[in-house]
Amino acid sequence: MKRPLLPLLAIAVAHASFAAPAPQIVSVKKIWDAGNHNAFTDLILFKDKWYCTFRESDAHVGGDGQSRVLESSDGENWAPVGLVTERGIDLRDPKLSVTPDGRLMMVMGGSVYQGGKTLLGRQPRVAFSNDGHAWTPPRRVLEEDEWLWRVTWHNGKAYGVSYDPSARTSPEAKAAAEGKPVPPGPADWKLKLVSSADGLTYDIVTHLEVPGHPNETTLRFQADGTLIAMVRREGGSKNGWIGTSKPPHTQWQWHETSHRFGGPNFIILPDGSMWAGSRLHIPGGAKTTIARFGPETYEPLLELPSGGDTSYPGLAWHDSLLWVSYYASHEGKSAIYLAKVQLP
Repeated sequence: MKRPLLPLLAIAVAHASFAAPAPQIVSVKKIWDAGNHNAFTDLILFKDKWYCTFRESDAHVGGDGQSRVLESSDGENWAPVGLVTERGIDLRDPKLSVTPDGRLMMVMGGSVYQGGKTLLGRQPRVAFSNDGHAWTPPRRVLEEDEWLWRVTWHNGKAYGVSYDPSARTSPEAKAAAEGKPVPPGPADWKLKLVSSADGLTYDIVTHLEVPGHPNETTLRFQADGTLIAMVRREGGSKNGWIGTSKPPHTQWQWHETSHRFGGPNFIILPDGSMWAGSRLHIPGGAKTTIARFGPETYEPLLELPSGGDTSYPGLAWHDSLLWVSYYASHEGKSAIYLAKVQLP
């Protein structure tokens, strides 16, 4: 006897109704490719204008990288308005934030190379601007060999995570890379959570117990003051870690994801939901991806038009759309793109 078809259809419809809708691309536009190598973006809305910053140099590594700033009043038409440079220094990965007194702040890595790619040293830099056009000369912060990758302001203080790449050969880092137990205690190779009242002088809040060559880290605060960290790792499994901490942020809980991060960034929307952008490693090459994000969640759902040398997205929420700056070389040259994404 044939089984009735209607119940089976009902089950199929019910199953489909529970499938989570995916983000959708509204538009993608290339906004800059004038430099030989254009990469490592960030994006912010400041005084009713858009600002996109990125490193412009001869190649992915080496050379005197400079931090270019583009401005737009509508997000469609972009013009170069600012340029931060330092003679003999490769200024890398510029990241933007707004200080409590209403200035733009740019955080950069400052690297010194010999012969193009031999790293001699590095130290973080910061610069400030009232209009995105004129910037103060870069000022050194923290210590030699550190890298303060991004800061997030909360209750009048800038919070960021610094790492020291030169310490990767320490016994602790070696053990982590080999998948062996990591010796206890604060070692200088570990991530440092730091805070600052002025963006120039930083105090250590705590060391973060993350093994496996942790480095690029983005921090965001939830409405209740919980601090969330998205951490790239280059040792061990290389999978990204997500951490959460209640004030005063000296105790952390960690979750290892099943994906590698590259240029990790995430945003907390007004409704409390979180979305991330990063590099997605897949067969055939890398992509820049948008992922559903949470304290224990990293679910890539949308691949942006990208490939080759790509990622490092800037994220902003505006007019019910997720605005994403990123770079990619899928069209033959590393260029800067702006995507607008409709989130479910």
